[in-house]
Amino acid sequence: MEQRTLFDREEAQPLAARLRPRTLEEYVGQTHLLGEGKVLRRLIESDQISSMIFWGPPGVGKTTLARIIAHRTKASFIDFSAVTSGIKEIRGVMQQAEENRRFGEKTILFVDEIHRFNKAQQDAFLPFVEKGSIILIGATTENPSFEINGALLSRCKVFVLQALTMQDLVSLLTRALSDPRGFGGQSIRIEPQMLEAIAAFANGDARAALSTLEMVVLNGETEGDTITVTAETLEQCTSKKSLLYDKNGEEHYNIISALHKSMRNSDPDAAVYWLARMLEAGEDPLYVARRLIRFASEDVGLADPKALEMAVAAYQACHFIGMPECTVNLTQVVVYLSMVPKSNALYLAYEKAKKDALTQLADPVPLVIRNGVTQLMRDLHYGEGYQYAHNTAEKLTAMQCLPDSLLGREYYLPTGEGLEGRFKTRLEQIKAWKKDHQTE
Repeated sequence: MEQRTLFDREEAQPLAARLRPRTLEEYVGQTHLLGEGKVLRRLIESDQISSMIFWGPPGVGKTTLARIIAHRTKASFIDFSAVTSGIKEIRGVMQQAEENRRFGEKTILFVDEIHRFNKAQQDAFLPFVEKGSIILIGATTENPSFEINGALLSRCKVFVLQALTMQDLVSLLTRALSDPRGFGGQSIRIEPQMLEAIAAFANGDARAALSTLEMVVLNGETEGDTITVTAETLEQCTSKKSLLYDKNGEEHYNIISALHKSMRNSDPDAAVYWLARMLEAGEDPLYVARRLIRFASEDVGLADPKALEMAVAAYQACHFIGMPECTVNLTQVVVYLSMVPKSNALYLAYEKAKKDALTQLADPVPLVIRNGVTQLMRDLHYGEGYQYAHNTAEKLTAMQCLPDSLLGREYYLPTGEGLEGRFKTRLEQIKAWKKDHQTE
C-alpha cells in the first residue's frame, strides 16, 4: 500500500497524474473493451476479474484501468513494478498473497511493464497463478507473444488497448480545462484548434497530450487573472516530437515492414513516409541501408541489376556523411526501388534450393565437376570428362552439374519484368541448346 506524506500535495503533481480517471465513467477511450455491455466492463462491474494482460502503446490507460479495477474489487490489490523489482521482491509478494488466500481473500497483483521481467522472474508467478493465489494483471507496450512466457500467457486473457483517437484526446483536454483537479479554477484562453493541434501532436498518448497542455498553459501570457495560450507558445512547446518508435521493440519491426512492403507495392510516397518515421525517431541509417540492400536483391533482383549497386552506394554514403545529410541519399534509393520493375525470382530460387540442400545433404557432387588435383583423385575419376565451356563456340556444354537425384530440377524461374525479360529469353535459349546436345 502506498503511503503519502504532507509533501504529497495533489496540486504539486503533474496534470496527467491529477487528472487520472478514478471511475469507468471518467475513463476515456477503449470503448471496444469498456463500452456498455462489453466483456471487460462486465467482468469489472461483476468483480469477476481473472488474470489478464493489457497490451497497448504508452499513455492509453493501462495503469489507470488497473487502478480503477483496484477501487472496485473486493480483492487485496498490490501494485508492482517490473523496473524496480526482482526475484526477492516477487517471493515476498507471493508470500503475502498466500496468507491472504488462507483467510479467503483474493489478491490482484498489477505488474507494470511486465515485459521487462526475464524468463526466471516470469516463471516465479506461474505456480501462484495456476493455483489461484493471485490474479495477475500485467501491462506491456510490447507484443505479449514475444515478451511473455508461453505458459504464463496461456493462463492470461490478453486485452489490446488502442491509441486514443483525436476525439478522445480533445475531450480529455477540454475536461482538463474545466475540472477542479486540472485548470478548472483558472481562466484559460485557448482556441479549439489549438486543442486539436495538441491532440494531433500527442499521437494517441493521453499522458503526452496532458503534459503538452500543462506546458503551454504554464508558458502562456498572463494578463490579470487570465492566461492566454498563443500560437507562438504552442509552436515552441511542440517543436520536437518523440515519435512512437522503439528501436528494440515491436514497432521497430512494424515500421521496417511498412517500408519494405510500400516499396514492394511501388508506392514511393508511403515508402518515403515510413523512411522518415524511422530516421526522425533516431534509427541508425546504416540499418535502413542494409535493409535496402536486401530488398534490392529480394524484390527487384535481375529485373534491374542496377538496384543492388544503388543500395550499396547508399550504404557507403550513409557511412561517409551520416545523419542528417544522408537522408536524401536514402530517399533517392527508396524512391528508385519503389519505381523499378520487381522480381522475386532470386529469392524464390534460393528458398527452393535451400529446401533441397537441407533434405538431400548426402547427395555426392558429380564426378565430372569434381576437382582432380591429385593422382589418387584422378584415378578415382575425379574430373573425368569435364568440358571447359570457354573452349566451345557457344560457350556452352551439356555437362551434368546437379546430383543425379535432382537432375532436371529448376530453381531460377525468371519473370518477364524489366531487364529480367532478357535473362528469361537467354535462359530459354540455353536450356533448348542443352536439350538438343544431351545425347552427344
